[in-house]
Amino acid sequence: MINKPDRNALRKKRQLRVRKKTSGTAERPRLNVYRSLNNIYAQIINDDRGETLVTASTLSTEIKGKGPGGNRDAAVEVGKLIAARATEKGIKQVVFDRAGYLYHGRIKALADAAREGGLEF
Repeated sequence: MINKPDRNALRKKRQLRVRKKTSGTAERPRLNVYRSLNNIYAQIINDDRGETLVTASTLSTEIKGKGPGGNRDAAVEVGKLIAARATEKGIKQVVFDRAGYLYHGRIKALADAAREGGLEF
């Protein structure tokens, strides 16, 4: 039987390949997205200092009771929330890091909602 690499291992390879070229700075931090089966997480990171500036997820108190956390509607809510929290901290421009996921479905919904909320990338 041939050993086939699993999906997550292949995603990690894609993620590392992109992360070699992409990093967040103080002027333009990185918006990172992680997607699990039940939830979606987003954080804005300054890679120069190695610190997380803003976070949002379907486990946040503003979103948690609104229904399932693993669908597109929840991703839109997380995108709006991360954009609102970023503008509160004075962050307007970010670099989008899709973490090896296809720019489709929940990832695209989160990105579009963040753009509507005022983030530029």
